[in-house]
Amino acid sequence: MTLHKLIPNHIAIIMDGNGRWAKSRNQLRMVGHRAGLKAVRKTVQHASLIGIKALTLYAFSSENWKRPEQEVSSLMSLFVYALKREAKTLHKNNIRLNIIGDISRFSAQLQTMINDIQAMTLNNTGLILNIAANYGGRWDITNAIKNIVHKIDNGQMSIDAIDEEIVNSEISLHDFPAIDLVIRTGGEHRISNFLLWQIAYSEFYFTDILWPDFDRKALDEAIAVFNKRERRFGQVIDS
Repeated sequence: MTLHKLIPNHIAIIMDGNGRWAKSRNQLRMVGHRAGLKAVRKTVQHASLIGIKALTLYAFSSENWKRPEQEVSSLMSLFVYALKREAKTLHKNNIRLNIIGDISRFSAQLQTMINDIQAMTLNNTGLILNIAANYGGRWDITNAIKNIVHKIDNGQMSIDAIDEEIVNSEISLHDFPAIDLVIRTGGEHRISNFLLWQIAYSEFYFTDILWPDFDRKALDEAIAVFNKRERRFGQVIDS
């Protein structure tokens, strides 16, 4: 295990490249998604081992429904499979699972599984594993606005009371450690509607590694680069 001067409290990962990984091997895209699940398992294990407090993975965006129906159906089946397979392991390893996103569009079976595993791991005190499923940053901000308007309509607050802290309190992950580092695999350099509010002052690390090939060494390398960054949070720091 590589030792770092500073371990980020919270890392978020855009897991990109499953399809291209499969295509390069003349395989179906779902083969890549299944390989990506193995990379998730390795990354979660290593994150927990080195003391990361929270890990947020972009598993299924609100835009992913636009993919071919067969692929979406297969992804939902893989999600169910992953929850069944990993639930007891996560709990045994003191990992808390938290799902962010609009799960109302998922099947009743999947929603029940999500609620059950979240309840089972709720009091675990180790790594917090956030899975963004049917999630989008714009949805998140829009949902926060709706909640605030609802409170205003009910007389719970006034318009003048709205500030950044109020908005933040309605945003996903507001009660978790701030996101220090965002990693995107697959060679693309974009955010893809991921955690738009939460990553205002996060550091970014882009790698050409396709997600199924992402491993402990790759995570260590990302953290090593993070350790070389000077985080200013909008301030001027005298040299």
